[in-house]
Amino acid sequence: MVQHPMVNRRRFLGLLGAAGALPVLSACGSSVGGGGSTAGGGGTVKVGLVVPQSGVYAALGTDMQRGWDLWLADHGQKFGNYTVETVVADEGETPQTGVPAVQKVLQSDGVDVVVGLVNSATALGVRDALTESKKLLIVTNAGAEDVTGKARTPYIWRSSFTNGQIAAAMGTHLAQSGFSEGVYAIAPDYAAGTEVITAFTKAFETGGGRVVGQAKTPFGTTSDYQPFLTGIQSSGARATFCFFSGAEAISFVKQYAQFGLSSTIPLYGSGFLTEGNVLPQQGDAAVGVQTTLHYTDQLDNPANTAFVQAYSAKYGENPSCFSVQTWDAANVLNRALTSATGVDGDALAAALGGIGTVDDSPRGPWTFDNQTPRQNIYLRRVDNAGGTLVNAVVQDLGPQSQPAA
Repeated sequence: MVQHPMVNRRRFLGLLGAAGALPVLSACGSSVGGGGSTAGGGGTVKVGLVVPQSGVYAALGTDMQRGWDLWLADHGQKFGNYTVETVVADEGETPQTGVPAVQKVLQSDGVDVVVGLVNSATALGVRDALTESKKLLIVTNAGAEDVTGKARTPYIWRSSFTNGQIAAAMGTHLAQSGFSEGVYAIAPDYAAGTEVITAFTKAFETGGGRVVGQAKTPFGTTSDYQPFLTGIQSSGARATFCFFSGAEAISFVKQYAQFGLSSTIPLYGSGFLTEGNVLPQQGDAAVGVQTTLHYTDQLDNPANTAFVQAYSAKYGENPSCFSVQTWDAANVLNRALTSATGVDGDALAAALGGIGTVDDSPRGPWTFDNQTPRQNIYLRRVDNAGGTLVNAVVQDLGPQSQPAA
């Protein structure tokens, strides 16, 4: 486990970067006070934080809100001279709840900016509403390629990842690491699972690898993975690549170990497999599992040292990538608002495109590339560090962009 030196509050605030000035919006209905349309001044900016507060993704929503709240708490609840008013809405777990939640904060609450979203279908489903209202959305989780791909709009940006970005990094790594003779790929049978398998396979085969078999498990209804594990065992695979998260990640990792595959066919996956609160529930079955992701609380850089210390002191547990992604949404909004000429979506999008390298993020430096992070992806391994399971850094795989379609 990486040991972090103590960081006092003054150094922590310094590491987080100076707060910027928020511009005044002259359009009707803005919550920002003052006059004119140039950067500077004072008043209030209203942000709709739409994250799951109920349903299967509620734990992710908790982490996301904590990341947002922590940034604001350590910056006096302000972006520059403007006080931030946060309106929290429950995304739930489907677009049937998520889309109305976004519509509510836009229409009833009159927010200036929307932040959040776990469900990709929700992110895609609010595209037209954002375009019509000219309001900005910063997605802090939803990973569908189309959000910043073929369905891209100037009003939707990401501070998170794309499904293919994380999976392709592992595909390239395994192809270069002696597993080219055969990998088995498995994921749930829904949109994200399909994107992950597609991106992994493309990168793995481009590197000279061969996928010897694949399976898609019924999403949300599979509790017994033995038939699929039997298929992996008989495939001749030298390794397994998978994408599971939440309760499915717990079940799959445990059953993979119980079936005896861990010692003969090592398990690899997208980092959500062992991220956040699923890891302690997986227990020793997760030890040795390797994943790729853009963050782990074990990163040894000054910004992460400060972030982990502040987060754990406030919430009693270490942060996850979901916390960091929403922390960084506040961070980049603050940066953008130092130069934006308004808080309408056009002004904020132009400003976000000009902020350059985000050099004070806990994940390490990153930049926007086509409205989504170009960021370092890390190879991580689950280790038992003094009785605590951690995603230890094995290798920095370097900066990665959203894969080309």
